[in-house]
Amino acid sequence: MISSTEKYEYSYSNSQPGHHHSYLIKPLMEMISESLDIFEHQTKLRILDIGCGNGSLSSLIAHQGYEVVGIEESESGVELANQNFPNCRFIQGTIYNLPYAELGDKFDIVIAAEVIEHLFYPKELVRNVKQCLKQNGRLILTTPYHGYLKNLMLAVSGKMDNHLTTLWDGGHIKFFSVATMNELLKSENYTDIKFKFAGRFPYFWKSMLCSSTLI
Repeated sequence: MISSTEKYEYSYSNSQPGHHHSYLIKPLMEMISESLDIFEHQTKLRILDIGCGNGSLSSLIAHQGYEVVGIEESESGVELANQNFPNCRFIQGTIYNLPYAELGDKFDIVIAAEVIEHLFYPKELVRNVKQCLKQNGRLILTTPYHGYLKNLMLAVSGKMDNHLTTLWDGGHIKFFSVATMNELLKSENYTDIKFKFAGRFPYFWKSMLCSSTLI
């Protein structure tokens, strides 16, 4: 008998990079590199990739010389990651109940790429990450960008229904702008909040990247 957890789990069929990797990887690696000044004493930063999916992004980051641990709720995702990307370590777990015994206070940077928009309780992500970061550690989030001009263009062009579709099981349920991402992070005492943008052209970007640290 299939459990409800298995029935509604997102299943991965291959280890190919996600479509968003093509435009996210360059600014993401720039954000990671910009954090190096904070950790001058270290030769190899430890990075936690939360919601790592099939592990392909974790592996891309590890190839740049970082030690990467990925955590993913999907059993098929973790299985594919462990089979295909031996340069990283992968753990099965949920954002809402991270295995702190293994992850607590051990990472210089935590990344959650295109994850937070899928969560019913996005504040739990930025709150729980605190227990995984070392002192002065950085949190890097990426999520689809939303702003006035982009939303207006979607509405005028008749593409809003497709963009906000309810017909994609496991799809996006939270939509962030720069203002709302700022507000979320500040509510959990993050500071030094910095943004980059990726994909398409200014103010119609596909995604935004946000880097921050704890007070």
